[in-house]
Order: sequence, then structure tokens, then C-alpha cells
Amino acid sequence: MIVKALTLAHYLQREAIPPLCLVEGEEEELRRTAVVTLKDQLLGAGTDDVFNCAQLYADEDGASSILTAAREIPVFAPRRLVIVKQADKITARDNEAWLAYLADPCETTALILVAEKLDKRLKWTQALVKRALVVDCGPLNGAALTEWIRSEAARLNLKITDEGIAVLRESAGHSLALIKRDLEKLALTTSAGAAAGAAEVEAARGIEPGASVFDLTKAIEARDCRRALEILARNLEAGEAPLRILGALVWQYRRLWKTKDLFAQGKSAGEVSRPLGIEPYRVKSFFGRFSDPHLRRAFELFVDTDSKLKGGSAGSGRRVMETLLLSLCRG
Repeated sequence: MIVKALTLAHYLQREAIPPLCLVEGEEEELRRTAVVTLKDQLLGAGTDDVFNCAQLYADEDGASSILTAAREIPVFAPRRLVIVKQADKITARDNEAWLAYLADPCETTALILVAEKLDKRLKWTQALVKRALVVDCGPLNGAALTEWIRSEAARLNLKITDEGIAVLRESAGHSLALIKRDLEKLALTTSAGAAAGAAEVEAARGIEPGASVFDLTKAIEARDCRRALEILARNLEAGEAPLRILGALVWQYRRLWKTKDLFAQGKSAGEVSRPLGIEPYRVKSFFGRFSDPHLRRAFELFVDTDSKLKGGSAGSGRRVMETLLLSLCRG
């Protein structure tokens, strides 16, 4: 059974935690939250049961130690919890020991293995995936990421606008840890009852007003090379990495192309203007400056720029990004 990390709590409202669980995926924050959710469900929220909860590390503890802990009898409780971090460090030489346990797991133990990515070629991992509850902690994109941001904001009693979410996404990339940190800052600095918008998010992240990806896109639309280079310089001086800036620009261009298509299909100017951070009356002229040939050329440039930044080509990251922006501003 595979369950998305965001739906785990809902799933556990109707299903019991099985003897075998795998929490797997690249997103560390989702893995951490999933383990906490499973622990709270089994032992009670906020409970620190030293007798019935063991945390082991596969890169330090061998199969014998882990499986012995899994077979222990719970103390004054119906079940116990054994969490195994770094489960991807379990090697093929322990196949037989793990296969034996997976074939007959201890019913009074919830064994939770946590890993960024397991080697699915190993026999024991294949058996685990067949028998375990698998919690998918892969990266969040699109609506799922927005849903997670809204959920975290609600948990912090924080109101945040669509524009605020957009700036948060583009400035922190898809790092949930960074987004969570920024939401916590906003919760401390936003007045009760007020909603955090783009300006508040920029202030919380230390981004100077007028230096966001929205402003960069507006500079490109205006074909204002000097303004675009100024925004780039301010972001670099603030410590933003060239690849992060490129990623934010690519994300904004994707959204721009999508909203342009929606506008062509009959969506109102008001509906498509908000995600782009522009006034409704400017939508038609704004899209006119981003023709389909310009957008196609932009994505060719993005691929080339990404390759140069990652390949360490001649010239600094700043120079590579300046070349990109000048090309975009020239149409």
C-alpha cells in the first residue's frame, strides 16, 4: 500500500499502523513529519515512551541489533515502535536475516524504516515494498506544494495571500525546510488577523523590495536591461546562488506560459493577473510582450544557462546570468 505523505494522517484515521512501514523519498521535511505522525498515532501525541520506542541507525547498527529490537515485547502497552534511520545503508549481505523477519514480522511492533531512496534491486527491499505501508515523501510540485504551504500556515495561525505564496515558492525553491522556516518567521512578524503578502514574504526572507522574480519578469517585459541587471546584482549580493535565481525565473516563465494559454482559452484578466503579480488591465499588453517565439527561445536559453552554471564553464555565474538576462530583454 502506497500513501502520499500529505494524506498519511487522513489514512491513519481509518487504518491501523501495520507491522512494517517504509518512509521513503527525497524530501527530508516530509520524512520527518511522517515519522512524527506515525509515532503520535501509535504512542500518543507528545509521548516520549523510552520503553516502547527505539531509534536505530542502519549505518551504525547491524541487522542483528535492529531485528532483536523489533522482536522485543512491549512494556505495559499493546505495541512498541522501532524506527530505523538511514535504511538505505542496509546491504545485500543481510538479505537472509531481513527476508526471514519480513516473512513473519512481530505483530506487536511497528517497524518503520526511513530512507531517501532504497536500492530496489535487493531481495529484502523488494519483499519490504510488497508487505509494507509505503509513505511516499517525494518532492512536492504545483498544487501539492501550495496545499502544503497553506496547511503549514494554518498550523501556525498565519494567513497568507496567493501573491505571498507565489513569492515564497519562487524564493525558497522547492525546499520545504526553507519554506517552513520562512513561514515561522512570518508567523512571528505578521499582525494578528492580517494576511502576509508578497512584501511581507520578501521582508521575512531578507529580499529587498523590488528585487523579486516578479520584478525581474517585469523588467524583461519592459526590455529594461539595466533594471534586470540591477535586480540580478541585488539578489547575488544578498547571497542568492545563480542556480537558485535561474530556477525561480524558469518557474515564473512556466507559470507565465500556462496563464497565457488560460487567457487565450477565455479566462478573465482578473483570474490570470494575480499569479503573475500584475494589474488586470495590463494582462493583454503583458502577454503581447511574451510571444510564443520568445517563450520557446527563453526555454532554450534556460537549458543552455543551466548547463553552463552546472558545468563550471568559463566565466562566473554572474556573467552567465547577465548574458541570459540581456538575451531575454532583447526579445
